[in-house]
Amino acid sequence: MEFDKEKYEIQFKEFVKDKRVNVSSQFFKIKLFLEKSENSLLIAKYIKNIEPTEDQPKKLFWNYWAITISYYSMLYAAKAAILSKGYEASDHDSAQIALGYLLVPDEIEKEDLELLEQSYKLFEDEYVHYFEDAKTESKIARYSAIKTYTKRRLDEIFDNAVDFVAKIVLILQER
Repeated sequence: MEFDKEKYEIQFKEFVKDKRVNVSSQFFKIKLFLEKSENSLLIAKYIKNIEPTEDQPKKLFWNYWAITISYYSMLYAAKAAILSKGYEASDHDSAQIALGYLLVPDEIEKEDLELLEQSYKLFEDEYVHYFEDAKTESKIARYSAIKTYTKRRLDEIFDNAVDFVAKIVLILQER
């Protein structure tokens, strides 16, 4: 699916109007959100790698939580990044929209970062897709009666979360 920044802009402005995204100067929360994000990744990794004993829940149930926690690690990192731009998102959908609108640069911004040899700060639209995918899988894991995940799919969601969080930490480290 092609990333459409114009749609994100329209939705962002609606969310601001509806107070689902609010102006904020509480920048001290950035560090707190990043700490929650990085520690959630550690917990997700631990749960993902659990090999349950006979008296513990089946692996399938551990996988549900590994996916959910991986997604939440991304959500906390997204909230930190959004806050670095002077906004706070109040829910999952508004966080996704704010992330795409505020962090994915347009062509001129990309060129500027490349000229300044700061292309490592580029938050590409693929990261928004990682977030959206993890959000969807987390919702399915939480609310569907049964869904099995292959090890490959579990690893993919977790690895995308690791990449997502690392990218946001890199972008925010000079703040």
